[in-house]
Amino acid sequence: MILEHIGIWTNKLEALKNYYVTYFDGVPNDKYTNEKNQFFSYFITFKSGARLEIMNMPGLPDKTNDTLLTQHQGIFHLAFGLNSKQEVDNKARQLVNGGFKIFDGPRITGDGYYEFVTLDPDGNRIEVTAKYTGW
Repeated sequence: MILEHIGIWTNKLEALKNYYVTYFDGVPNDKYTNEKNQFFSYFITFKSGARLEIMNMPGLPDKTNDTLLTQHQGIFHLAFGLNSKQEVDNKARQLVNGGFKIFDGPRITGDGYYEFVTLDPDGNRIEVTAKYTGW
């Protein structure tokens, strides 16, 4: 069995699509539009085959939780895996140069990863990791 996709509601559909395409090499499908229901979405496919569905429908409330600092029930973060410490460092620099803040790391974690934490344009927590192999 595989995890087919994860869906995220957003009020920033184009900004979120551009973020995952620009910084994580996602490939978007053509925008799906259902005018009757005012529903709009993209599926973004990553090299591994994993997909992210980002969706917009007017009238949904904004989330009010602090996704970086406050633990909560439900999906808490998305993690993208790279192959090396250098790739993680390069991705952190790319995001900082794109105007995104790194909130934690890069660092070696207690469970054997080299990672950092950032937020996407909607405030969803993103981890970028590589398995630590004693570089």
